[in-house]
Amino acid sequence: MSLLGRAMLPQAFFLPTGSGQRFCLFHPAPGDFVRGCVLYLHPFAEELNCTRRVAAQQARALAQAGYGVLQIDLLGCGDSAGRFADATWEAWLQDARLARHWLREHASGPLWLWGMRAGALLATALAKDLSEPCHLLLWQPVVSGQQQLQQFLRLHTASQWLGADRASGQAPSQMLNNGQPADIAGYTLSPALARGLAAARLEPPPCPPGQLVWLELSVQAEPALSPASEKQLAVWRDAGWAVSAQALTGPLFWQTVGTDNAPALVQATLDALAKTPAQAAPP
Repeated sequence: MSLLGRAMLPQAFFLPTGSGQRFCLFHPAPGDFVRGCVLYLHPFAEELNCTRRVAAQQARALAQAGYGVLQIDLLGCGDSAGRFADATWEAWLQDARLARHWLREHASGPLWLWGMRAGALLATALAKDLSEPCHLLLWQPVVSGQQQLQQFLRLHTASQWLGADRASGQAPSQMLNNGQPADIAGYTLSPALARGLAAARLEPPPCPPGQLVWLELSVQAEPALSPASEKQLAVWRDAGWAVSAQALTGPLFWQTVGTDNAPALVQATLDALAKTPAQAAPP
């Protein structure tokens, strides 16, 4: 029987936390074909909505290939409890810890932390907490939270240029620096979340080095990794990680809400993870 024929239906549930419930979707691997488990950590703010379609396609493909995949909506995001205005970086990291604990209780094999954009920062932060080895799958990773924050703040400027927000007063960056929340592109960003995000860095965790799969998309016909990415990857290689990095041609689907597909990205992910041999999960 084909892997597709053995695929199991995803299981939706709410994960209890100390600050409300988090919506989760678990894609179980076929019971007789388990290669590992994957925790997906989504990108920041509206990028979550933009990337849902491709992330779901990848989660299903990974499950069919033998991986148990857990997707979680973090505090104040998607269908989870709380408001985005209440979110902090530490609260999101705690959500990731709880999700990883649940996944380890319900799936076996090597652990992969899969982060998209700012989710890559959260994945590496989580890896620093772990006592077990893990692998990292990073899609279009943001190398610093400060970079992500600045991009988000620029949305306010763009909305003013387009006439969507003609309100006068302090700029969002000034409000945040003064300890006030700022409304940007339909999201209320708290000073606490801004500080936590700005302090995040994409750095090799101290846990035993594993596999790092780094995948980027470009609209160019002959894409190549950026010099900034190559510099970052050198740091990971020096830290002992087995790095597999690739630039692919495909839509920049995290930038617009639509019906984009990224089949090259999905297949490259499957190919990269297939190169890592399955092993027993830690007791």
